[in-house]
Amino acid sequence: MILAALATLGVLARGIILMARGKDVTGEQSNRLMSLRVALQALAILFIVILFLINRPA
Repeated sequence: MILAALATLGVLARGIILMARGKDVTGEQSNRLMSLRVALQALAILFIVILFLINRPA
């Protein structure tokens, strides 16, 4: 879960830096990074849900 959250943060930071530099004129790389970030966020949320389901009282 922590790795998924850190990976999401890394992709987000890379996307912000890319956008600030203004070198991605077509937006293709930005779109790819955004899709990757969304997938990593979904993975992190999935891990959190699994953790809650495992630790809920019976």
